[in-house]
Amino acid sequence: MHESPTMNNGRIARDAAQASPFEGLQAFQASLLERMEAASSEQSYTRRLAVLIGDVPCLVNLAEAGEIIPLSTLDKVTRVPLTLPWYLGLANIRGNLVGITDLAMLAGAPPQVAAPASRVLVLSPTLAPNCGLLLASVLGMRQIYDMKEISKASDGDLKIPGVMRHHKDSEGTEWRELSLVSLLNDDRFLHIGR
Repeated sequence: MHESPTMNNGRIARDAAQASPFEGLQAFQASLLERMEAASSEQSYTRRLAVLIGDVPCLVNLAEAGEIIPLSTLDKVTRVPLTLPWYLGLANIRGNLVGITDLAMLAGAPPQVAAPASRVLVLSPTLAPNCGLLLASVLGMRQIYDMKEISKASDGDLKIPGVMRHHKDSEGTEWRELSLVSLLNDDRFLHIGR
């Protein structure tokens, strides 16, 4: 038995009506997922690791940072002969020798004193797998879009190599945004020998 064109059109309209809410839900979910991924990538682009280098608040891009290790867990930092005082030496971190630098001391501040909050920030393996920076402490995460970019921090002559921008947060704290890529191209940082 053949169906009449009217019956056929009715079935098509009914099938379209049944599929429409499902397709609409799929489109909504896909749109929502795209917006969430865009917001997540934007947040990761603007999110920074907040640290103290000496007593200077700094921001580090998460993509450039590797791991953070408590200084107290390292067995020993071995001095390397004929190196400048800000190059603290080598530490064995899970079988890898990592050179540790006191960036604050390199910039002209007094040496950082080891404390329970002291950490070593190992740079991302894609940048320099055997390089670490001594941190006075880790302060958590900060969003740079919540801050105002300023021309220069008002802290005198301390020039930390690798600083690209200065920011001020809503509480008045001045932050230095540190580019580890720029740091690895800084002549002062690269020449550790006396």
